[in-house]
Amino acid sequence: MARIEPYDTASGKRWRVLYRTPDRRQTTKRGFKTKRDASAFAATIEVDMLQGRYVSPSASRVTIAELAPGWLDTKRAQLAPSSYRSYEIAWRVHVDPRWGSLPAGQITRTAVQTWIAELGAQRSRAVATRALTILSGILAVAVDDKRIASNPATGITTPARARKRRVYLAARDVERLADNSEHPLLVRVLAYSGLRWGEAIALTPADIDHERARIHVHRAVTDVGRQLTVSSPKTPGSTRSVPVPAFLLEQLAEHTRELGRDDLLFPSPSGGFMYSPDVRRGWYARAVRAAGLQRLTIHDLRHTAASLAIRSGAPVLAVQRMLGHTSAAMTLDTYADLFDEDLDDLAARMDKLYRPQS
Repeated sequence: MARIEPYDTASGKRWRVLYRTPDRRQTTKRGFKTKRDASAFAATIEVDMLQGRYVSPSASRVTIAELAPGWLDTKRAQLAPSSYRSYEIAWRVHVDPRWGSLPAGQITRTAVQTWIAELGAQRSRAVATRALTILSGILAVAVDDKRIASNPATGITTPARARKRRVYLAARDVERLADNSEHPLLVRVLAYSGLRWGEAIALTPADIDHERARIHVHRAVTDVGRQLTVSSPKTPGSTRSVPVPAFLLEQLAEHTRELGRDDLLFPSPSGGFMYSPDVRRGWYARAVRAAGLQRLTIHDLRHTAASLAIRSGAPVLAVQRMLGHTSAAMTLDTYADLFDEDLDDLAARMDKLYRPQS
């Protein structure tokens, strides 16, 4: 049981609460101006200890910067190098400068919500979400270690921003782009298979199954600080077999005729892995300008592959497997705008049901 005692100070009578922590250490909280305030604190402490929610004042003084290394080390073991690097950068640029020196026990939900709103107004929603994930993850460690009673970063909403309209090329545009490119086959592979850049540049002839018309994706190249490393694909679902159109399979067969099974399909001039081309001056940007197309990124070719597959009538599950998405829901959410024609068709079919048959 907590005990309440008065004591004298130069400013007058004050009250203190004496109690034992769950590990039986004697603790004192001083400075209450009234006995009522001291009693309220004592009651709260007793309830917290009974419910297992007690946090010692000294434990809550640990700073976010002191907790961060352990959380980041866990993420390093869980994530691909490129994904981990994005978290490490977000910690250094956005989280540490704002929260690193603060004790975990002093962080409030209101302060976190204000920070995220300001960050979202300045940067993309993805940046704000990643920064919030880091802070919330570190605070979750503090909760698990009994340093704070609850996580003030849970339930925080990131600012919604208008979704950027994607660029989808028609097949004739893909061919114009390929014809103006230094790497026409690579452009076609990206645009008709939906492979990510890192997956495509890791391909070898051994990954092409000519009998089943498939590309087997089982590894990817990631760029971590301008160092190219080979790792597993982005997610477990990214290890997959991707269907290849007959015309593209023929071009791949011709391209690999003189290559060994383990040679790279698309090597750099030095024979190693290709770096992603410079977005303004690289071979891809030059091809886009030469083809007279609007500005689009290498990743837009993956979106183009999804567009071509959906417009050809492919089921959502097939598109999901082709792209290596973790679920069909993710595919539907990512490419919701491509299903507008389905809505038009749905309206026409419902109208046909309503009208009397002639």
